[in-house]
Amino acid sequence: MKSVLKIMGVLLLAAFIVSSCSKDTDPADVDVFAGTFRGKIGYTDAEKNITQDNGSVFVTKLNNTYNFRFSDGIPDLNGVEFQRKDDNTLVSVGSSGTGMITINKDKLVIGFARNGRNWTADCGR
Repeated sequence: MKSVLKIMGVLLLAAFIVSSCSKDTDPADVDVFAGTFRGKIGYTDAEKNITQDNGSVFVTKLNNTYNFRFSDGIPDLNGVEFQRKDDNTLVSVGSSGTGMITINKDKLVIGFARNGRNWTADCGR
């Protein structure tokens, strides 16, 4: 009986993860999200200037905290806390950095700065 409950629990968790990753899921509308956006990305700091027209950003969200994993050697942008301003426009809160991120089921736009480092993205899904 315990093994049946474990299997059912794993299946329910898998179904939850798949539904949170669906291309129809708007990240601003759910507490848990994971998805990949593809398009133009960029990063600058005192030593690097990286741009890529065909890059990707893997986005994960848990509650109000977002993590952005960039391709092409761009450092990850993690622990960004946002507050919803209006339809899918998120504004940085606290001392996590400054900038704007707009995200919905189809589009991700980032213009964000933290500690002299700058990330940009204009991506679709």
